[in-house]
Amino acid sequence: MVVAEAASFQAAPTRDVSIDFHRFSFMGSGKEYFGIWIVNVFLTIVTLGIYSAWAKVRRNRYFYGNTVLLGRTFEYHAKGKQILIGRVIVFGYLILYNLLLTFVPIVGIALLLLSLFFVPWLAARGLRFSARVTSYRNVRFDFVGTMGGAFKAFILGGFLSIITLGLLTPLASRWVGRYVGSNLRFGGRAFETNPPFGPLYRGMFLGVGLALVLGVVVFAILMGTLRASPSLLQSLNDPRWGWVGLGAGYVASMSFYAVIALFYSAAVRNAVWGATVFDGKHRFLSGLSRGRYTWIAISNFVVTILTLGLLRPWAAVRMARYKWTLTGVTVFGAVGTLMSEIEAEASAVGAEFMDFEGFDFGF
Repeated sequence: MVVAEAASFQAAPTRDVSIDFHRFSFMGSGKEYFGIWIVNVFLTIVTLGIYSAWAKVRRNRYFYGNTVLLGRTFEYHAKGKQILIGRVIVFGYLILYNLLLTFVPIVGIALLLLSLFFVPWLAARGLRFSARVTSYRNVRFDFVGTMGGAFKAFILGGFLSIITLGLLTPLASRWVGRYVGSNLRFGGRAFETNPPFGPLYRGMFLGVGLALVLGVVVFAILMGTLRASPSLLQSLNDPRWGWVGLGAGYVASMSFYAVIALFYSAAVRNAVWGATVFDGKHRFLSGLSRGRYTWIAISNFVVTILTLGLLRPWAAVRMARYKWTLTGVTVFGAVGTLMSEIEAEASAVGAEFMDFEGFDFGF
């Protein structure tokens, strides 16, 4: 199925032979990743979670190192200590906030207001760290976004989405896409992202429609079952069934929300990647099928639960392979010349990334 979709995902035809479309690929395997994953889980449990920072490094190095473009892989250079320190800072802030909120409520509320600035700072610093520890062909990425931009993208956008009951979610997604994409750099050259509203709103409303259809189908099956079994319907008068119904309703509502979120996230990825341009002319593309992406994510979750987590590595590799197979970039001009220019420019500023300061805050 993935192969068939990949075959239909092609760049627009062109007469200019200097314009070439190049697809990403993912070369990892579930069996190979399982060895890394099981050790990560074991050591994280034994160290009461401390090793999770180093587990993230091993996981990212595997996935970056198996993501291929033009025959070359990406690299992840972070160290476990940097990730651990970032987590300690965030965890320490949360502990301080909860203690002050309990014993000195006024100060706790002040800290809550302070978080409106603290979270954007974390976002900007975390994104910069993540970019700078990533390289391709020995050239580092960079991120130049400011705290003000992060406030608009992550705080203001999220607030508008909530108070409008989701109607402005595409606006928030657009702000996040523009903030992250347009502040990313590779070898000193800029990316630019400006996703349109149309695909975002279509993805959201189609996701809501799909969830409603599923809800109607489930409700019809439930009503049909109750009508076919009068004794079952009578037994529902037992008060104990109230708790069962409450739990079932919660699971159903979360399931419908998950369908909407997954369907929409595929639409966001397509819109953001499809609106991303590197160095003013090289265009990216993403051709995920929203329905298939949702199916893969849900089936991965179910299989992971049923196997008590043992097939989690297989699920992660399956999703990574699907996403990267349907992602590509159209390069204008000779790739070799482009990369030679970037590598030459990056060599003059690359030293500052060799011993960079920073920590991973989870963004």
